[in-house]
Amino acid sequence: MRRVKALDFPADNLLQDVCILGRFVRAARTQSGLTLEEASLATGIAKSTMQLIETDPSKVAFDTVLRVSRELGISLFAFPAEQQAIVRKMAKSLKSDPDK
Repeated sequence: MRRVKALDFPADNLLQDVCILGRFVRAARTQSGLTLEEASLATGIAKSTMQLIETDPSKVAFDTVLRVSRELGISLFAFPAEQQAIVRKMAKSLKSDPDK
């Protein structure tokens, strides 16, 4: 049985580009202890597609990336750009106090 090394989530929750979302997906998968093959079976996509989501999600249909993200426990939400500072502050406080 293969062991999966758990990777940390990116420090910044703001998705500046789609590759950051790929890093979140990879961290969620590895922290769950799933290999690429196990995650692809669990989500119903090809192993090569799972690998692309983690490395270059721009090459995968966005709805597929969102579905896989959700299935691995990643929640996304959108907010107006002018609220970015307050949302970042709130997210930072949640990281420092996970019981909030």
